[in-house]
This record gives sequence, structure tokens and C-alpha cells, in this order.
Amino acid sequence: MATLQRSFKLLFFFILLGGFLGGILSEILQRLSPEGFLPDIFVKGFAIGLNPPFAIDLHIITFTIGFTFTINLLTLLGIFLGVFTYKQA
Repeated sequence: MATLQRSFKLLFFFILLGGFLGGILSEILQRLSPEGFLPDIFVKGFAIGLNPPFAIDLHIITFTIGFTFTINLLTLLGIFLGVFTYKQA
């Protein structure tokens, strides 16, 4: 079995991949499950970021800066699985 060179870039990749897959699973679960207990636990989350985005208007050019992270339980589980996979690699 080949071992991977451990680096911060690889850890960051596994964290992003796990969060991305957890977000996709939460969207699928939200569309397939009816309203009730299960979506309330796994799908409902909260957003962290700049809302509305920060804008600088110079009358010639306008800069808009903003970001939002939406976190729910499945996203956190995906991130933890990404870190676990990184540790096992």
C-alpha cells in the first residue's frame, strides 16, 4: 500500500472534499425526505459570512467582496470523515 506525503494542502483538500460531499448529501436528503424530524436534525443549518456582501463604489469601478459558509450536521460529518481519511492515508 502506497502512503501519501502528508501536507497541509492534502489536509485542506480532504476537508473541502468532505464538506462538499456532506453538503451534497444534505441537499439530496432535503429534496427526498418529507418535513419532519429527520430534515430538522441533518439538513437545517446556519450560515456564517458577510450577508449582504461588502461593496465599495468608486463611480468608475465597483468592488464587491463577500462569502458565506453554510454549515449543517451532514457537512460537519463530511469534514470529520475527511480528516479521518487524511489520518488513515
